[in-house]
Amino acid sequence: MNFNNLFEFELLKLVEARIATLSENITNAHAVVDYSDYKYQVGRIAGLREFEDLREEVNKIISER
Repeated sequence: MNFNNLFEFELLKLVEARIATLSENITNAHAVVDYSDYKYQVGRIAGLREFEDLREEVNKIISER
């Protein structure tokens, strides 16, 4: 693996771990303070998932060149 592939692989592992942690926090009633906090946590998850989608799109664009 070259540096870029290794960087992408490790970054995705961290993103997936963060999504898992945030999702776990949402399901734990003690971790969510109120509805606005819940919406904030859901928004963070959505942002990380959008990052994953954009990464896939970039890989597709690069592979078509």
